[in-house]
Amino acid sequence: MNLRSRTAGEAGRLRRMVAEGWVVGARRVLSPNRDSRPPGTEVSLLLLHSISLPRGKYGGDAIERLFTNRLDTSALASFAELAGLRVSSHFLIRRDGELIQFVPVAERAWHAGASRWRARERCNDFSVGVELEGVDDGAFAAAQYASLEALARKLQSTLPLRSIAGHSDVAPGRKTDPGTGFDWARFGAALARAR
Repeated sequence: MNLRSRTAGEAGRLRRMVAEGWVVGARRVLSPNRDSRPPGTEVSLLLLHSISLPRGKYGGDAIERLFTNRLDTSALASFAELAGLRVSSHFLIRRDGELIQFVPVAERAWHAGASRWRARERCNDFSVGVELEGVDDGAFAAAQYASLEALARKLQSTLPLRSIAGHSDVAPGRKTDPGTGFDWARFGAALARAR
């Protein structure tokens, strides 16, 4: 979707969103796990992930606690491997479609790790990370697709996004998310309809 199809007020609001780095309508939970992008970096990649803590359990606050360094890693045996981990994402989309933003889009979130996209290393430098609450081998909720589609349209209207990829695409062999349960055809068709 381009800015010409929007009213002047909507276009101005979207430009401010990018300048300030926050998406209107997202609940803000600021993560300390962020830093500056390299100077002059063009944000051209939307990078999709999936996460649940513990695996397959939805709706708790463990993901927010992980992204804000407040997760009690002794609470569950499965959390032990997360001790000392410092990660974040720009966005999390809950099962009910709630959008939470942890890092302003103008800053670098720590979501991709060792990664490569089309001969470019360090995907965190030039991407916006979106976590979908879910598991690699499970389906995602309709509300999540609706929220993701709306977010992608907002970001595409204000950032020079040219590609959308999964974590498994930028870290093959190391990562498998968002996984086989993510319907790429559905997501792509929805974005095409919005143009």
